[in-house]
Amino acid sequence: MPAIKSTMMPAPLSLNRLLEHAGRLFPQSQIVSRLPDKSLRRHSYGEWHRRTRALASALKKLGLRKGDRVATLCWNHHAHLECYFGIPAAGGVMHTLNLRLAPDDIGWIAGHARDRFLIVDDILLPLYQKFAAHHRFERVIVFPFSGAPVQVRAGEPHDGEPAIDDYEQLLAQAPADFDYAEHDENDPVAMCYTSGTTGRPKGVVYSHRSTVLHSLMAALPDYVALSARDTVLPVTPMFHANSWGIPYAASMVGAKLVFPGPHLHPEDLLDLMQLEPPTAALGVPTIWLALIQAFEANPGRWKMPAGLRTMVGGAAVPESLIRQFAKHGVSVDQGWGMTETSPMASLFFEKPELVGELSEEQWFARKAMAGVPVPLVETRIMGDDGLCEWNGNDVGELQVRGPFITGSYHDEAPSASNFTDDGWLRTGDVAAIDEHGYIRIADRTKDLIKSGGEWISSVDLENAIMAHPAVAEAAVIAVAHPKWTERPLACVVRKPGASVDADELRKFLGGRFASWQVPDAIEFVDEIPRTSTGKFWKVKLRQRYADWRWPE
Repeated sequence: MPAIKSTMMPAPLSLNRLLEHAGRLFPQSQIVSRLPDKSLRRHSYGEWHRRTRALASALKKLGLRKGDRVATLCWNHHAHLECYFGIPAAGGVMHTLNLRLAPDDIGWIAGHARDRFLIVDDILLPLYQKFAAHHRFERVIVFPFSGAPVQVRAGEPHDGEPAIDDYEQLLAQAPADFDYAEHDENDPVAMCYTSGTTGRPKGVVYSHRSTVLHSLMAALPDYVALSARDTVLPVTPMFHANSWGIPYAASMVGAKLVFPGPHLHPEDLLDLMQLEPPTAALGVPTIWLALIQAFEANPGRWKMPAGLRTMVGGAAVPESLIRQFAKHGVSVDQGWGMTETSPMASLFFEKPELVGELSEEQWFARKAMAGVPVPLVETRIMGDDGLCEWNGNDVGELQVRGPFITGSYHDEAPSASNFTDDGWLRTGDVAAIDEHGYIRIADRTKDLIKSGGEWISSVDLENAIMAHPAVAEAAVIAVAHPKWTERPLACVVRKPGASVDADELRKFLGGRFASWQVPDAIEFVDEIPRTSTGKFWKVKLRQRYADWRWPE
């Protein structure tokens, strides 16, 4: 008997289909961008569809070849969204450059990726000049974000200097007869580099297939729950893991998008929320910590948007922060992921079998976990003695695999330090998973503290310290100890006007931790250094306290 065959059309998954769907089905939906002068510019999805195709046509006219990398050095705004779809539509690969990195690092990354063109905000040209000598682009396309005229250098590159084009002029003069570049669903569409805080950054390259699948997953009701009725505020930079993939997913469903531009201070975000109230927002914990502090310090100045839900990730979210927002009717849902996972690999939601079974206290504790694995991502915990049970207690390295998980790094062969022999990504996170699938991240492997042969979680200590009403932020690191190998040192930032000393904090922690887990040393600091993605930069703290000496 002949084998049965599928009767489905072999239509490839494609970002181009999402662009066409959004432009044709939701032409009246809005994209709002906050400009450098804090005014708002509005585009309809219909205009965005036309402009995105014009960008693709212009790039092809400039000689873009299939697979060429086009770097972006941009804030969150409508033109950056046009790049998200327009560069792949022309057959190119969008490479978002992290503008918060040191110029030398940006130049190294652009060179490693072999970026050919650069699209840059005019207000970021001074930053570009700082790394221009490290990597020579053929063309620099300047987006007049500020509204000022662009100084064009026409023609081809000469004397080692790139040609300079005006983004808006290119779109206005783009050929009208545009056809999408032919592609396979596994062809690349975008690339991002890891933050590289412990070594050189590594490049991750996303495909049409992986991006479409990630977008479909993100929009599901139990995850980010996006629809055409939403107003989405992406505070997470579009150069940080593609703003967690939300610009793709939000465009796919026709959601209104509100981009904050370069204005990310808490007062600016709260002002924007009054003008364009979001139903969904996303950002790293440090953004929301500063925002709720500003909100509560100025009672009556702002209102929290009704029914706002936020997706928070990039670092552990303290339970105290979740509770603070809940008092104002805002839901904070924690997720977990990496540049390597596109990036969303888990997200919190209330599983129905537990509704009515858990107390409010228990639900808040679960919200401080990393959620449950998203569809299509397989998750396991690998301990020293092999595969761990999902019992909430057995701890080991969190490992993942799936159709939007990277299987290698750009221009690198897979190594045992990053991937297992059977094809799982080694995340470097130490975690446990309970019987309901909720993931508890204990720590990064490099951030665990081994004291007297026992492990102490820096994340658990940080979350507990930040629950103290006088504490704004806290980061805990391991410091060498002559007797116990390592002991925890806590770096603490007090809230403005608040008072707390080390003895009071240790007493506060005493009811939550065994005495040997409580930090012997607590340093009060003005601020905690952050990485380019807003996480606490513990490498810098370890360098600062490398010569720490314990009292005799």
